Amino acid sequence: MSNYKLTLSYDGTNYHGFQRQNELRTVQGIIEKALKKMTKGKSIDVIGSGRTDAGVHALGQVINFNYPGNIPALNMQKALNSLMPLDILFTDCEIIDDNFHARFSTKGKRYMYRVDLGHYTNPFKRNYTGHYPYKIDIEKIRIALDDVIGTHDFTSFAASGGVIKDKVRTIYDATVEFDKKNNELIFEFYGNGFLYNMVRILVATLLEIGNGRRDIHDFLRLYELKDRQEARATAPASGLYLKEVYY
Repeated sequence: MSNYKLTLSYDGTNYHGFQRQNELRTVQGIIEKALKKMTKGKSIDVIGSGRTDAGVHALGQVINFNYPGNIPALNMQKALNSLMPLDILFTDCEIIDDNFHARFSTKGKRYMYRVDLGHYTNPFKRNYTGHYPYKIDIEKIRIALDDVIGTHDFTSFAASGGVIKDKVRTIYDATVEFDKKNNELIFEFYGNGFLYNMVRILVATLLEIGNGRRDIHDFLRLYELKDRQEARATAPASGLYLKEVYY
């Protein structure tokens, strides 16, 4: 058995998330179906660095699996790409130490979130951006992002569907840039881990700060309250991208 580590990109628009679900189209399910075809009927369990929800995209998702035999890494990458639909692409492959685990070996992740600021929803961007057609002060958002960086209890920013009890996470870097050409805000968050819907809730809160609906330093109040209802809004899945996983 060889342990393969692969990096992949995917357009999550037509998937019910990454994780395998009975009777639903998922990224993990598609990959495992391809591997079963390659092994002529043997099931292979694919391990992902983490779940992405329905409609969420990936630029650098990482998986690993144990495969019988010793196919060269480049050949494995080519074989899987030949069996993938056009919205999934493997960009790297290597045979790695047996101790590597795509989820448990993770040291950090970087997410990107794109927000379209156009007055109307762009039909060609609706599956790949969030949409916020209101007045925005980007300098207010930049000041608020300083309060996101560091180690905090993110209970107020975790969706109720999550099962992880420890809500303390460390954010190493958090930025926003204005893409003038595309009239978009580009957020990036790099941290040691993220809770269920955490990035989408952070973005929604930051947009409300930029619009003047919240105090610039409202994050400090929300950390203390530990109340999901106080943060309220969640940005759409369409604007979220798992950009990179660190090991």
